[in-house]
Amino acid sequence: MADALKNTIAKSLECPVCLNTFTDPKILSCSHTYCKDCLDNIVKCNGNDQILRCPVCRAETQVSNQDVSKLPTNLALMSLIQDVKNQYQFCTNCESENKLQNVVYCQDCGKYLCITCHNKHSQRPDCISHKVLAMSEILSGKVSVHMYRKCRKHPNEDEECFCSDCRRFACFRCVVMEHTNERHRVIDAAVYKSSHMKDIEDLKSKADKKSSCLQKYVDFIDEQKERVSNVQKQCTNDINKAYEESVRHLTEKKEILIDEVKDKTEGVEKELDEMKKSAQVHITHLTTIADVVTNKTKIPLDMDALAAHDTLCQDLQEVLKQEIPDYHQPRQSSKKGNSVIFNRNVGMEELDLGKIVTAVEKNIALPTKNSMRVMVGTPEGKMAVGCSSGGVEIFSADGQLQQTVLKHVGIRRVGFLSDDRYVVLGGANNITLYTIEQTKLNVMFETISPDDGGFAGITVDGDDQIYVSYRKAQKIQVFSPAGGEAIREISCDGFEPEQITSYNDYLITRSRYTIRLIDKQGVVKYKLTELDDFPFAAVSQGGAILIAKLKYDIGLVSIAEYTNELKLIKNLVVDYKIEKPERRWYYLQQYLSGEIALCTPDRLYIFH
Repeated sequence: MADALKNTIAKSLECPVCLNTFTDPKILSCSHTYCKDCLDNIVKCNGNDQILRCPVCRAETQVSNQDVSKLPTNLALMSLIQDVKNQYQFCTNCESENKLQNVVYCQDCGKYLCITCHNKHSQRPDCISHKVLAMSEILSGKVSVHMYRKCRKHPNEDEECFCSDCRRFACFRCVVMEHTNERHRVIDAAVYKSSHMKDIEDLKSKADKKSSCLQKYVDFIDEQKERVSNVQKQCTNDINKAYEESVRHLTEKKEILIDEVKDKTEGVEKELDEMKKSAQVHITHLTTIADVVTNKTKIPLDMDALAAHDTLCQDLQEVLKQEIPDYHQPRQSSKKGNSVIFNRNVGMEELDLGKIVTAVEKNIALPTKNSMRVMVGTPEGKMAVGCSSGGVEIFSADGQLQQTVLKHVGIRRVGFLSDDRYVVLGGANNITLYTIEQTKLNVMFETISPDDGGFAGITVDGDDQIYVSYRKAQKIQVFSPAGGEAIREISCDGFEPEQITSYNDYLITRSRYTIRLIDKQGVVKYKLTELDDFPFAAVSQGGAILIAKLKYDIGLVSIAEYTNELKLIKNLVVDYKIEKPERRWYYLQQYLSGEIALCTPDRLYIFH
């Protein structure tokens, strides 16, 4: 009976959450008690909620600022725990009255053992696998003593069964007397424990998966945050660069204006200096003669002195007879200098550093995957996407597929003449013209075959001249719409023209990591080299040059605006995420209405 009482007391000292002996027990408003650390963990699970729900009865307890330490401590329970720890100081296995102090506790036997009993216990074959705990660990609270579960009504009986409906363990006698009808589903306690542990493992696995999912979400947020940070850094760098270029431009302009002012005013100053010098010489001459004549205290008597005096007086008279100084000449010279003024360009755009823009996009899947070969603007302001599998798909500026033309014609490149005729380049580098009604015209062009010239590209200029570029041959042929032989050739010495675009009296070419602006004799005027990413160029509606740079491996696109000298004006799109296509082939164009279109082999992106 005493052992049963000890077991009952020991079970009452276990926290229902951690199943270990209470440490720093705290009482909830419902009178249930839990370890402080267990309550801390429960509060953390509630987020910012300051209401703590009892795990047993679900009653609510207010926890100010989620500070569990402010809950009342169960002092009586703490005292009982200490008493229980102190009472097990002697061996419960010795039969002699002079019991020795215990050193271990056997979880399986439920007994405290001294050294002698422990040695005997460990030598018994049926006790070798028993779990034995050192008393020092028990008293320190590092481990909890798990007693045999004995029935409270029948202390000599183990609770070998579990009633799923009553949610409690029971001995066999209790099952027979109290858990017999259909409302009671009784199973073996070991089966329940095994099932319970499996449920716990399943919950733990689900929790780990959920945690992993949330961590991926956190990582995604960090990635987005980093992209925003990169945009901020890029914009800041662009602003600083624009500022420095503006300062440099203003400094150069200032020096030019200052030099211009000097050129216009220094000549006037020189004229005035010469007038001043002449007047000063006249003053000196006048004062010198006057001093000689008027400073004589004696009247000249002899002939020589009298003659000299008369001569000096005559000279002075001549000087005095000279006209009053002419103010008109210096006034006229001064007028030329005073007419130089500086008019400040108030409100002009010379100091404009650009503006921050937000890219709003449309993402449209192309009807035929991985078939895009070219994209070009149509005369009526739409966008034409040519497909190698056949057809030219026409998209509006809002991303709507308007129609598909030339459905059975394999397209490598396409362009438009001023009368809306289609210029189609086929896989054999052959050029075919089609009317707006899609009628094939009987016009032949003597182009170079792929074996001799390599892959070709085309563009059409404002004079309806057709330019055909050849990568392998490294040259560009120029044809008239009438067909026949090329009217001239442009050499591309040292680079392969992979894409070409007509730009006023020039051509924009792309080859690997370089964009070149060449004239129609093949002379390279400007080039943008050593670009880390694949660049693609187009002409903006404002006459500037648009260049898209693609980071293929990570699927990021940036689009910027450049001058006709290939100097950066501003960034329009920075590190926009696109779906990574199978092929590294893109086209960039701008709608007449201003939207920028980027086409990959699979998708069309439209930026406003």
